Amino acid sequence: MELNEKIKMLRAKRGLTLEELGNRVGVGKSTVRKWENGDIANMRRDKIAKLASALDTTPAYLMGWEEPSEPDYLSIPGIEPLPETRKLPILGAIACGSPILAEENIEDYAEVPKYIKADFCLRCVGDSMIGARIFDGDLVYIKQGSDFHDGDICAVRVNCDDATLKRVYRISDNLLELRPENPTFRIQRYTGEQLADITIVGKAVAFTSMVRH
Repeated sequence: MELNEKIKMLRAKRGLTLEELGNRVGVGKSTVRKWENGDIANMRRDKIAKLASALDTTPAYLMGWEEPSEPDYLSIPGIEPLPETRKLPILGAIACGSPILAEENIEDYAEVPKYIKADFCLRCVGDSMIGARIFDGDLVYIKQGSDFHDGDICAVRVNCDDATLKRVYRISDNLLELRPENPTFRIQRYTGEQLADITIVGKAVAFTSMVRH
């Protein structure tokens, strides 16, 4: 396999765009495209070292001095490499009156795939949402905002309590329902002046769950 083919193959396996790889190496995406097309045959030694680091390999492998040290699982059909991640704050107890992402609300950070368009995470407590396959201890990713469609799973604050996960339905301008996904829990209805105590913190867009036996 030629150098340009290795660069293209490894970039795809790492889930990097031309621009992202260029940023890691310190070049423009047009240069990366030229590398992959074989238009630039001679590369500076420092660029080869940076490129190898960005692609999680060695300069020796890129230059053809050794066989690849790629994990065997990457060659198995249907197995994808781990995606690129970023850190999202995990919110604990939400201090009343403070902005959602205030420092005092953040208990930890989680590595979350970049393709998940969320602003923060909540740790699910209890089993009121097991019908949606969200169990106690699962990490739920929340896109901050008050907009929702009927039936969306949202993080909701009632008075100054911690955010709770429920399906939200606006029955009328004067009636809001928070519905669990577990028949042993009752539907919570809020009407009239009670609505002033309800805050839609954000909408659940994804979650991660442990394997359960």
